[in-house]
Amino acid sequence: MAAPVETVNTARILETEPTPEQIYAQIEAEGVQFINLQFTDVMGMVKSVTIPASIFPHVVEGGQWIDGSSIAGFTRIAESDMYLQPDLSTFAVIPWERGEFNTARVICWVHNPNGDPFPGDPRSVLLRQLEKLAELGYTYNVGPELEFFLFSRNGDGIAPAPHDRGSYFDFSADLASTVRKDMVQALMEMDIDVEASHHEVAIGQHEIDFEYGPAVVTGDRAVSFKYILKAIAQKHGLHATFMPKPITGVNGSGMHVHQSFGFLDSALGKNAFVDENDPYGLSKTARHFIAGQLKHARALCGVIAPLVNSYRRLVPGYEAPVYVAWARTNRSALIRVPAIREGNYNATRIELRCPDPSCNPYLAFTAMLAAGMDGIVNELPLEDPVEENLYHFTDEDLKRRNIPTLPATLGEAIQELEKSDIIRDALGDHIFERLIEAQTAEWDSFRTHVSDWERERYLETY
Repeated sequence: MAAPVETVNTARILETEPTPEQIYAQIEAEGVQFINLQFTDVMGMVKSVTIPASIFPHVVEGGQWIDGSSIAGFTRIAESDMYLQPDLSTFAVIPWERGEFNTARVICWVHNPNGDPFPGDPRSVLLRQLEKLAELGYTYNVGPELEFFLFSRNGDGIAPAPHDRGSYFDFSADLASTVRKDMVQALMEMDIDVEASHHEVAIGQHEIDFEYGPAVVTGDRAVSFKYILKAIAQKHGLHATFMPKPITGVNGSGMHVHQSFGFLDSALGKNAFVDENDPYGLSKTARHFIAGQLKHARALCGVIAPLVNSYRRLVPGYEAPVYVAWARTNRSALIRVPAIREGNYNATRIELRCPDPSCNPYLAFTAMLAAGMDGIVNELPLEDPVEENLYHFTDEDLKRRNIPTLPATLGEAIQELEKSDIIRDALGDHIFERLIEAQTAEWDSFRTHVSDWERERYLETY
């Protein structure tokens, strides 16, 4: 079977794969009986085909054929045949499935019957964009911070109340500290190195941060992170949700993404975003990258804030960005440059604050990178930073400073996304059109639905 994408740069973008013999030895040593062949659909939902471990060598050699016609955003019935090719660098034993049926998972590339990468495979789409970046001499490193809520379960359903009444970094009222430790342990056993965990601002809200790294690897970790946390929460009788805004009147869950470039040529240094002589420590490359993401921010929202509910979070007053500007200390800005410890310039990075954890990480990183690359290729100028609290700006202030706002609804975000040739080119026609189609159907369903709020407000009055 063909490699995922045959180019001279692929080996320098992806993790080094173990040999099949090393994986077969691990399967035998750990008594693995089943293997989940994992991939994601266009919306980022994890899909899986489970095979007996005994036939895994045949899958490594020849792939696993699947019918993609019933998978969201994949293919029509007449074009349904495709096959999965395991990426052996992602092999891991699932810790909560040890025991009677030891089970492992491996993330797969999705291919067309002729061996070409399937254009609806989000992972392959990200790799393709990284190869374009490699032609400029760079690699792309990212570090997402996925926030989530824990809700109590009531019988077979989910109770409407959060699991605790804790607040930011709280300890005394943090009922989930043991749950988070169990989650961290499971993440570490699946080769996701955790750096910190804590209670977040809202009641029942939490954050676990994992290692910063190359984009494809980090996409794998972000996808795995979500289903691992859901599985561990369920073991404790709880439900973990990455819904952007599950509770009215409190902070929503974001997925702030830290970003930087490395050099493909190691002789040039480790971090291409660094210029020690710049007031913000940013190179020209970094400044153009920021300018590109600001230029395309409104269109990006259709990919990185993909749900109706995403726009319940992106409102003033809850630490979520609304205004298209950049800064250092100002957390009301869309992009900020986090402070670094003195002398540690290799830690220089930028933070995009509008993505939320409901997005498909592979597509989010692809679109974000494409927007930044447009700024670099066209040497877009970067406006001055805005260090004032943007939430205090009037409409006149925003107009005078030429500061746009993000879309207020999914419908508005779809309109912006549809106009973006940069994001269409990055995602490819297949994914771009199916993403628009899925979001339009969701928006139409939402805008024609009569809610309890409307009945309570209008039924007796009018």
